[in-house]
Amino acid sequence: MQLSKPFVDPTASLAPKRERRKEARPGELLVAALDLFVEKGFAATRMEEVAARAGVSKGTVFLYFPSKEELFKAVVRENISGRFEEWNAEFLAYEGSSADMLHHCMTTWWHRIGSTKASGISKLMISEGSHFPDIVAFYQNEVVQPGHALIRQVLQRGTDRGEFRRVNLDFAVYGVVAAMMFLILSKHSAACLQGNVSLDPDAYIANQVAVMLHGLCISKPMTNSVLSR
Repeated sequence: MQLSKPFVDPTASLAPKRERRKEARPGELLVAALDLFVEKGFAATRMEEVAARAGVSKGTVFLYFPSKEELFKAVVRENISGRFEEWNAEFLAYEGSSADMLHHCMTTWWHRIGSTKASGISKLMISEGSHFPDIVAFYQNEVVQPGHALIRQVLQRGTDRGEFRRVNLDFAVYGVVAAMMFLILSKHSAACLQGNVSLDPDAYIANQVAVMLHGLCISKPMTNSVLSR
């Protein structure tokens, strides 16, 4: 007796492939959008360009992201603000000195964000932020405030442990941010650098940390009245 072959749905093997493609598509759109936002800026980037870069239809972009503003927010969360939970966990687990921690935080941020295309978002916010107040408010809430809070925790840790002098932490946070912003701008614009000066990011960060921790004076330190201004 000949046994009948079991029925096999010819579409069964295709379903997982199509499902994987559906799941991967938002990520592909975010990569394409990041490229275009950094290359062209927020105002000049069009949704149809994002679709073309990702190899999908314009309608597919709107299926996942109802507006360019929502697409931009998703790009920021994917590449920057979505990592703060991980960074805060690393802060809580760090066991070294606060000086080493500051150096580690600045170096790690550079290698994970600053040296990547995602750092172009910061340049975009500087150049176009005044024209898009809603985007600025979002960026302040999602990136700037959590970033400043994390830096402040590092500096507060050093102060509480007696490793750092007591200074105005709000201004000290800006000192760290300013050092890293220069590095970002130098990456995206050669105008920030002198033609005969090469900039090694790791050496630059180490030097900035040394200046922050030890200052420039080798004899008479600054008085407390100057430091507290």
